Amino acid sequence: MNEIKNKTLKGSVFYTDGWKSYASLEQYGKHNIIDYDKELVDNNHDHINGIEGFWSFAKERFHKYHGIDKENYPLYVKEMEFRFNNRNNTSYKLIVNICIRRAV
Repeated sequence: MNEIKNKTLKGSVFYTDGWKSYASLEQYGKHNIIDYDKELVDNNHDHINGIEGFWSFAKERFHKYHGIDKENYPLYVKEMEFRFNNRNNTSYKLIVNICIRRAV
């Protein structure tokens, strides 16, 4: 809990499963408990676990940088977002699409 206290702002919003150790998060902000059996997939088939997949992907790549400057962190996250969203596309296809859009 000390890590949470030291690294979050008062009024933060937390999304967790129902593990009882998370119950005291309410003292640091809004705590939303996700019932995975009922809420895992919404009507658009968006998975709650998608963000966990993104951070797993990003952390694996961040590890290769051996540290990230706090000042540039948002840019690194944006790069990881692009890489994650295009992980199934080939570089060639991405470059061609970018060139076509600029030509129009």
